[in-house]
Amino acid sequence: MRHKNFYKISVNHQSFLNLFQIAFMDILKISEDYVKNLLKDRLSSAYTYHNLNHTIQVVDQIKILAKEENIGPEDTENLLLAGWFHDLGYITDCDNHEAEGKKAIEDFLRKNDFNEERIRKIGDLILATDKFYTPRNQLEEIIKDADMSHLASTDYAKISEDLRVEIREIHQQKFSKLKWAELNLGFFAKHQFYTKFAKENWQTDKEKNREKIVSQIKNLKEDKKEKSSVESDKILLNKKKLEKMNTPERGIETMFRVTLNNHTTLSQIADSKANILLSVNAIIISVALSTIIPKLDAPSNAHLIIPTFVLIMFSVASIILAIMSTRPKVSSGTFTRKEIEEKKVNLLFFGNFYKMPMEEYLWAMKEMMGDRQYLYDTMVKDLYYLGIVLNRKYKLLRMTYTVFMIGIVASVVAFVWAFRNVMA
Repeated sequence: MRHKNFYKISVNHQSFLNLFQIAFMDILKISEDYVKNLLKDRLSSAYTYHNLNHTIQVVDQIKILAKEENIGPEDTENLLLAGWFHDLGYITDCDNHEAEGKKAIEDFLRKNDFNEERIRKIGDLILATDKFYTPRNQLEEIIKDADMSHLASTDYAKISEDLRVEIREIHQQKFSKLKWAELNLGFFAKHQFYTKFAKENWQTDKEKNREKIVSQIKNLKEDKKEKSSVESDKILLNKKKLEKMNTPERGIETMFRVTLNNHTTLSQIADSKANILLSVNAIIISVALSTIIPKLDAPSNAHLIIPTFVLIMFSVASIILAIMSTRPKVSSGTFTRKEIEEKKVNLLFFGNFYKMPMEEYLWAMKEMMGDRQYLYDTMVKDLYYLGIVLNRKYKLLRMTYTVFMIGIVASVVAFVWAFRNVMA
């Protein structure tokens, strides 16, 4: 009987352990999904270092250290939960992210029925990730080493650059490569690993990265010294910089190009509409002259004289207005050097230079291209005067359409009136 009871107790104990393992895995899976979703959805893309990739790396290193340091299941769970939440505070407050991460995990654990003592322990583990914090126990040493494991990474150069970019974007602090390398070297000098495993397995790689930084600083200083000693290179650099400054920006060039194309297209549309009206009215006049007018000398057709006259007069007026809208205006075609020096001539319009010698025009264009402000002003003037031409075209075109419309209506009314009088 005792053996049977003992067997039952053993079975129940094993079942309890299985349930504990399931719960252990569930809370970690829930926390992982929770943190991943928050970091993906709410963390700014400006965080090129303190992001989901860093969090996953820290959690992976915690798993290794907890195993190597023979940490029990509950403490391992506490470490992993802290690892998942340790940088979650960057979502709300990057300057106090540890405290914000502690608040986040406290709320999370209370919703999952964790006791207050465990919640306090896990929160303290998150606070231990502060870069100036000195760990007080083995668990704090583990999470501290896991958070700084990148110092021994083979990808340290890339990780360091990601951190530099993040600081520039988030904190608006810019560091040159030399200054950043010197800051990194200073951090390496102050940092230490705490766990036995990290000291034995990561310290060597960390020293290799430190040596690379020392070498980088040396090379950067030599390059800086070499550049300062070569005056010709400096002059060339300044020249290129000046040329770049004097070159119109791509955005401005695009704006001018698009606007010019729009103006040209509108001018072509106006000319096409004017040509249509010219053709239509020319056909009307031709038909009137060849068909109607020869018959007006007959007494029976006397009633058609006034309607025909109205039709022809309005057609002639429409033709005149259409011709005026398309008639080109050409200026003198000359300019003086004084006008170029005073920036009064628009060299982009052919009417201002078509009578000038090639040499004079070439000189003037070089003067304009060498003066950024003059170039911009000329392009603006060109667009402005194109706009004035377009305004004139469309005003005359509107008048042409109005006259044509009134003429058609008046002619039809006149013909109806004439035929009505004849019928009466």
